[in-house]
Amino acid sequence: MYKHLIKPSWLRENWLRVIVHIGVWGPLLWLAWRTLNDDLGVDPVVTLNNVTGRTAMILLLLCLSATPLYILFGFRQGLIVRRALGLYAFMYAGLHFMNFIALDYTFDLQFILQDGIPEKPYILVGLAALLMLAALAVTSTRGWMRRLKRNWTRLHWLIYPTGILVLFHFLWQAKAAEKWEPLIYAAVLSLLLIVRLPPIRRAIVNFRNRNKRAVTKRVPVSLTERATVPIPTRTTE
Repeated sequence: MYKHLIKPSWLRENWLRVIVHIGVWGPLLWLAWRTLNDDLGVDPVVTLNNVTGRTAMILLLLCLSATPLYILFGFRQGLIVRRALGLYAFMYAGLHFMNFIALDYTFDLQFILQDGIPEKPYILVGLAALLMLAALAVTSTRGWMRRLKRNWTRLHWLIYPTGILVLFHFLWQAKAAEKWEPLIYAAVLSLLLIVRLPPIRRAIVNFRNRNKRAVTKRVPVSLTERATVPIPTRTTE
């Protein structure tokens, strides 16, 4: 009786959307499971901090990869889930921030100002990135697109400096032995940004179009198909 609730055609068109909306909860479920089993390590606050922060960064990079993947391979599905990935990145960034002020510093603003920021100045970089993500998340709806009009595109250009700030935040707080991980993310972000540069983008699009035309010319056309192709005739206007 449930076979008509989800049509195969809908799944073919929205398979990536389903994967994203289900998969993003994996890190939280994993943390919940480890919490129930008292298995968050020597310092549970650090574990929560690391998982939420890395998840936010990975989701942000996936969000930023949607357009480059379309430019490079014509992969349209990524554009459909781009907004969802950005909102989930903001959710995990918010949890990352709440973990810092609630569990690490117990909402003690004076302690944060006297100890947290002087000892961990990269906090300010992370806070700036979070505020940018918040602005992007709030204005991501169609209603805000209509209100802001052309300014909406200008505002959402902040996604690029946000990505840079997030990686700088991660690189700054990483220990010397762990620098390789943020450097890998930095290399990925650099590649994604390079693909979006107008000259590089035009070159890639032109290359793909030339390949499409070449493939089209090589495909043999059957006699039946030739018969159905309309012959252009001269018309008078």
